Amino acid sequence: MIIANELGGSLRLTSGPAVQHAGDLAAILSALEEGDVLFIDEIHRLARTAEEMLYLAMEDYRVDVVVGKGPGATSIPLSLPPFTVVGATTRAGLLPAPLRDRFGFTGHLDYYSARELAQIVTRSAGLLGLEIDAQAAHELASRSRGTPRIANRLLRRVQDWAQVHGTPGVADLASTQAALKVFEVDAMGLDRLDRSVLTALCTRFGGGPVGLTTLAVSVGEEAETVETVAEPYLVREGLMVRTPRGRVATAAAYTHLGLELPEHMPEI
Repeated sequence: MIIANELGGSLRLTSGPAVQHAGDLAAILSALEEGDVLFIDEIHRLARTAEEMLYLAMEDYRVDVVVGKGPGATSIPLSLPPFTVVGATTRAGLLPAPLRDRFGFTGHLDYYSARELAQIVTRSAGLLGLEIDAQAAHELASRSRGTPRIANRLLRRVQDWAQVHGTPGVADLASTQAALKVFEVDAMGLDRLDRSVLTALCTRFGGGPVGLTTLAVSVGEEAETVETVAEPYLVREGLMVRTPRGRVATAAAYTHLGLELPEHMPEI
């Protein structure tokens, strides 16, 4: 939105899963006006035919619309006004190199600090009609993994708890901590799945190394769930290390779980 405001154009929003055919993208592009910004979320999920059409649109400001089928089909070039494409993805490795290289700038967004998230929480609370003090906002922010989406989700659960068990429309430090305890989100932001994985790794497998599939079976989850949902944050926080031989718990994991360190820690 900031880019669109600076360019004096409108912001058009879409997502990769919503553009499954070249015709879908052609309809979006043909509706753009000069200076507009097209934002494509989850751009790595664009259909291949749509990607190829986007190449031409980004380079030559035109698209070729195919009319008819079979030998009688004809291609009609359609000129486009100058516009800006912004793509967002959490899986840049899945973007084809030809598409990735056509973007003039590639940036990486860092996680938010607890202070920044506390400001977001305070603003969101105001929009929800919830009165939250600074201590409660910081407490919630510190458990949100540096992600506004998670902070806002937890804020709504705190609001629910206050509505039923506390003072409706008010969230202080005590009610925030009580709500997060009910929803099993600890001081580091780990949830039930995270702690289950970490506990199994430390207690059942002696800290590792252990394979992903074996670890997932031990907590009753699919391997993909453990790998994509739990592991990234555990690794980021230094509680787990992925090695060629398998997953290994760190000393910080034992400390966080309140477990005694084994005499011989696994080599990392």
